[in-house]
Amino acid sequence: MNHSPIWSPSLALMSQANIEQLHDAATTILETTGLNVHHPEMRRRLASAGAKLGESPHVYIPKGMVERALSTAKRDIVIHNRLGEPVMPLGPHQIYFGTGSDLVYTRDVETMERRESVLEDAARAARLCDALDEMDFVMSFALPKDVPEEDVEPQQYYALLRNTVKPIIMTSFSGLDVFERMHEMACVIAGGDEAFRQRPNYIMYGQFVSPLQHDLLAVDRLVFCADHEIPLIYIPTIMPGASGPLTLAGSLALAAAESLAGLVMHQVQHPGAPFIFGACVSQLDMHTMLFPYGSPEWRLNDLVMAELSRYYGLPVFGTGGATDSKLVDAQAGGEYAVSLLVAAMAGTNLIHDVGYLDSGLTGSLESIVLGAEQIRWVKHFIAGLEVSEETLALEAISEVGPGKQFLDHGHTLKHLRRMIWKPYVTDRDGYDTWTASGARDYETRAREYARQLVQSHRPPAIDDAVNAKLAELCNVRTF
Repeated sequence: MNHSPIWSPSLALMSQANIEQLHDAATTILETTGLNVHHPEMRRRLASAGAKLGESPHVYIPKGMVERALSTAKRDIVIHNRLGEPVMPLGPHQIYFGTGSDLVYTRDVETMERRESVLEDAARAARLCDALDEMDFVMSFALPKDVPEEDVEPQQYYALLRNTVKPIIMTSFSGLDVFERMHEMACVIAGGDEAFRQRPNYIMYGQFVSPLQHDLLAVDRLVFCADHEIPLIYIPTIMPGASGPLTLAGSLALAAAESLAGLVMHQVQHPGAPFIFGACVSQLDMHTMLFPYGSPEWRLNDLVMAELSRYYGLPVFGTGGATDSKLVDAQAGGEYAVSLLVAAMAGTNLIHDVGYLDSGLTGSLESIVLGAEQIRWVKHFIAGLEVSEETLALEAISEVGPGKQFLDHGHTLKHLRRMIWKPYVTDRDGYDTWTASGARDYETRAREYARQLVQSHRPPAIDDAVNAKLAELCNVRTF
């Protein structure tokens, strides 16, 4: 019998037969129900590749086209950081964590008041993430109200570039010309268009309107990403009972169909371009009419999408570290912990939205610290248990014997730093010590820790000539 030296926890829901059943349901939707593609050129391309055109803008995608797209999609996607180093290979069970994007509100780190987000909030969050080892990638944590609308995304991107070297996932909801400027900035960082294709340093996150509606701008972005080999996340957000069937299985089948439709269009445009699978599915709260981030349905969605992605051989984008609570409180801690653990144990490649509060409307620096601390715990847990002659420690147990202690034994000293999980701000003091130090709650300790890191941490600077070009592209006059 082969005994692995590492016992690692994992999580699975579906058998192979279940996976194939769900995939068959998704491809049946595309073939028999079809979808609307509000992009005349893409409709022509799909028809040339074998799709059936209905009354405009309707398209039916046969199962064979899905299989061809799966066969051509790039398998070895590696994301690089600002320094050009390969830091995120997106293979099976390679797991990375990062923030979410475009939060309308921010809980101010100084006043603790909820206010509209500004560009400096995106910069502070990026700098904090750069300082936290647990955060592997960064998204713009704020939708700034103090930037001209036509410059929001390039200036978000510039703020991130100046405050972190880590890979970036960007969004784009403006016109294609704005996206083109942002991509030119990425090529400046990489050293040119060909250098970017070889060493992509950001990922584009694209959305469309469910159910089965692919609007002109969404497909424009998809085409641009395919043509320029920008790794693309193209996923639906589905609310069972509203934009999908009330039954979770039905909405998951629809979600898989939506993402696969994106894959087909992407590969028809440019076979071999890098594509990332996934979906966001959570029950609509019929009392509040909100989209709850802490629901068990969303956790099942992440688990299902991770298993489907491995069946397809594609990387997967998922969610964790987000809450419907308005504060860093017990609800936030519980919803962060469960969502991060499920997504990680499922093997989700890119786990985003870490630090979200208020159902994706608000963020704070202390919520990022809470997320990072939970990630530290999750990473330690899923690393598993090494079982070997050294770790079983029979010799040390024999040397210490009955009734003695291991505190000063060489085996303890040898393994102390590597084996013990260390928190950032989690309280483990005795009651009297905690009281004497101010009886601060978790949110207060996390806020103070975040403020300290943001003030003290500085990532490597961007070369002056490169910085000047970036500033020009995003219309920043002083830097």
